[in-house]
Amino acid sequence: MFITAHCPVCKDETEHEVVAESRDMLVRCTSCGHHQRLPKEREPETLIVKAIVSKEGTSRVCGIEFAGEDECSVDDHLVAECGDDVFGVEVTAIECGDKRVKRAKAKDITTLWTRGIEQVVVKISIHDGRKTIPVYMECDGEQPFVVNDMYVVSGKRFRISHLKLRDGPLMRKEGWKTVAHRVKRVYGVRT
Repeated sequence: MFITAHCPVCKDETEHEVVAESRDMLVRCTSCGHHQRLPKEREPETLIVKAIVSKEGTSRVCGIEFAGEDECSVDDHLVAECGDDVFGVEVTAIECGDKRVKRAKAKDITTLWTRGIEQVVVKISIHDGRKTIPVYMECDGEQPFVVNDMYVVSGKRFRISHLKLRDGPLMRKEGWKTVAHRVKRVYGVRT
């Protein structure tokens, strides 16, 4: 293994070969052959934070790995491990003791509340002039939805009239788009 380190003989940053490792490293400069001992870089402390992963009506207790000084915020996208399963999740709430906060250091977090965003079910309301038909579409969390584009779901062809986002706003302008995991409901007109 080779590392870059300061050589006291060359008086410059040079490539060094790691000769031996124990509590520290014995390295040899590849330019002049000088040997010296260097402290080993410590591995960053890691911790597993409890995470509740909600996915289409079910919840699982999982864990999310952080480095000791990492910070986490609501809306962050992380990876949760549930045994052998791994999920892409979005943080919806952070619990520190008995308080809910928007941002916290990983070491202060007691529980992260999350929702799965890799595979999501999008709720769609299709209006046909007389009635509204509810349809559910399972899709990839990154699938785009564009206002005024045509879609076919469960054999029903429709044009998106507007999109309601999870964080509040309504998207109505033609061409505006978002991804499935941000959508609360799609509204469409049957064609």
